[in-house]
Amino acid sequence: MDTQVIVVGAGPVGLLLAGELRLGGAEVVVLERLIAPTTESRASTLHARTMELLDHRGLVEPLGNPACDVLGHFGGLPMELSGPPTRYRGQWKVPQTRLEELLASWALGLGAELRRGHEVRAVREVDERVEVEYVTEAGPGTLTGEFLVGCDGEHSTVRGLAGFAFPGTDATRELLRADVAGIEVPNRRFERTPTGLAIAARRPDGITRIMVHEFGRPAAERTAEPSYAELVGSWAAVTGEDISGGVPLWLNAFGNTARQAAEYRRGRVLLAGDAAHRQMPVGGQALNVGLQDAVNLGWKLAAEVGGRAPAGLLDTYHGERHPVGSRVLSAIEAQTQLLLGGPEVDAVRAVTAELLAYDRVRAHLGSVISGLDIRYGDEGEPFEGRRVPHLDLVTPDGSTSTTELLRPARGVLLDLSGDPRRRTELERTTAGWPGRVRLVAAVAAPDSPAPEATLLLRPDGHLAWAGDAVADPGPALRRWFGTPDA
Repeated sequence: MDTQVIVVGAGPVGLLLAGELRLGGAEVVVLERLIAPTTESRASTLHARTMELLDHRGLVEPLGNPACDVLGHFGGLPMELSGPPTRYRGQWKVPQTRLEELLASWALGLGAELRRGHEVRAVREVDERVEVEYVTEAGPGTLTGEFLVGCDGEHSTVRGLAGFAFPGTDATRELLRADVAGIEVPNRRFERTPTGLAIAARRPDGITRIMVHEFGRPAAERTAEPSYAELVGSWAAVTGEDISGGVPLWLNAFGNTARQAAEYRRGRVLLAGDAAHRQMPVGGQALNVGLQDAVNLGWKLAAEVGGRAPAGLLDTYHGERHPVGSRVLSAIEAQTQLLLGGPEVDAVRAVTAELLAYDRVRAHLGSVISGLDIRYGDEGEPFEGRRVPHLDLVTPDGSTSTTELLRPARGVLLDLSGDPRRRTELERTTAGWPGRVRLVAAVAAPDSPAPEATLLLRPDGHLAWAGDAVADPGPALRRWFGTPDA
């Protein structure tokens, strides 16, 4: 075979997945249709859980000091984002171009290969491999790998060629969106007028992000992006302002399409990001859910191609991420009704605004939007499957944290008992998983209380198992990290 994993799509999701695969030791080639990185920053919002995951890989510091706003919204209604404690509360503004640049540098630095100007034309699963036919300026070619992952967006070529069912509903309403230079309009945050919804945000570089929806106007059947004249007309109809003298840098239309792949895996072909679920990008959730898909999938697929995965591990990708995607689609549809509905939703908006005055309501909705409440696995276990929060720790070798321990994307068995005999016992237990699971004996720093317990951390920053000072982690190690070495 040419490589172990073929990833189609060099957007943020595909690039993050490529890096995760390389951390797990998998060979990966990324095929991208575009010959150069996009210059359009359509998605620019990162939520708390995504920032935590990037921090697990040491990727937050290189972002510099992105702007953060703790004021979010639910369906256009202002709402302070709250929920479980996190170092990244709020919405972080990172242009898509910057995120892609960072992820590309990281993934390529880890050894991933990126081939631009490759347009996929056919996908075939043959015996124990996947064959991908593509075309470039130089002509056609074929690439063969053990697995193929489609990270190629909402109009995914991989999804269609591999025959994934994509049930759901098509758009009935839409927003027109553009970045425009040379206009002077007031900043607007979900301003509702008698005729529609208007949003405007001017950046420090003088570019203004414009979004507009006319109440009652159905989504158009489009084969191309809308014209600037169409945007000018809708903006005038909703605000009464003339922006015809502006220069659009890019523009598009997006609607309330709600579709989700019936399965995230079909044999040796998998989907992640918008290829697996298509939704209205309200509050930037589409990008964040996709990035979280990549982190969940990467370590599992790397273990599979490396021959280390226990039976069924790769199938947990669909089992864990499909319910998350379904829940996000439901929450976004509720927001869409509040956001794009006309006067008929005014009463519902008023009641929702009253509910948002309650701390518990804001905490619940904020957790859903930010991804901090995501939990995998059996609800009967009180902690397993939950995200591992940042905990400052002290080890015999010095200070560290759960965040730093996850940097290599390996399992971590964290012994917080403070008992040398327990540490010796766990050293014998983990000896069968060298390179897969690292044993760390630590105590919580004074300002970071933690239970006196044993915790098994998955590479994606979720808790695989928790036990007291005498519990045996062996079954959990086998379940998540496979058969121990002889």
